[in-house]
Amino acid sequence: MDLIVAVTSDWGIGNSGKLLFSIPDDMRFFREKTKDAVVVMGRSTLDSFPGGKPLRGRTNIVFTRSAKYENESVLIVRSLDEALRTVTQYSDKPVFVIGGGQIYSLLLPYCEMAFVTKMDIILPADTRFPDLDSMENWIVTDAGKQLYYGDIGYRFIVYKNTSVKSVNI
Repeated sequence: MDLIVAVTSDWGIGNSGKLLFSIPDDMRFFREKTKDAVVVMGRSTLDSFPGGKPLRGRTNIVFTRSAKYENESVLIVRSLDEALRTVTQYSDKPVFVIGGGQIYSLLLPYCEMAFVTKMDIILPADTRFPDLDSMENWIVTDAGKQLYYGDIGYRFIVYKNTSVKSVNI
């Protein structure tokens, strides 16, 4: 399992349930990377999509704490164990954790790679991603080249988890 995220330079990812920015190249990168894959997200992330609809061309797995939540367009999981069991059923497909903040933190130890679009900007954020640069077990394998969207610099950085937790289900 891997993850994909866009962050500010201080690891902000969202504010008031919305992404902090939208860069066309980052959106294209996300679409291409997750096409035909399994995506794992929290219910608030699903609700933030246009019309609250799942991403097309992907298997959508959604975490929720609500025992009453129903949505026949997605696979619903209500615990870490259930999520890990469900993910292992898709060993033939890439699996990406796509948010939000609580789901990233919960599944981070089980992710092998992190595909991070890192912006050279700080914006107001109420949701943050864990600072991979400060974690000993996450190393940069590709620092990416410096790109620009207007006057905002960004990079596509790849991190590798050197101590991935195995899924023993």
